[in-house]
Amino acid sequence: MSIRLIARDLYRLIREVSELEKQIDDALLERQEALTDELRKAKVERDRLRRALDGSKESPTKSYR
Repeated sequence: MSIRLIARDLYRLIREVSELEKQIDDALLERQEALTDELRKAKVERDRLRRALDGSKESPTKSYR
């Protein structure tokens, strides 16, 4: 996966996490549990992509001697 695609997906997930956090604040208690589960999954994926993007940015500068 290219850096550009990772960055685009990461940006999408950052927006999704922010939107879910807002929805949780405004939701009824019955809906908050489901939204919290969605938020947890989105954060895991966001963090995974962030690590992938950080790793791909560091790769070219490493020396292999």
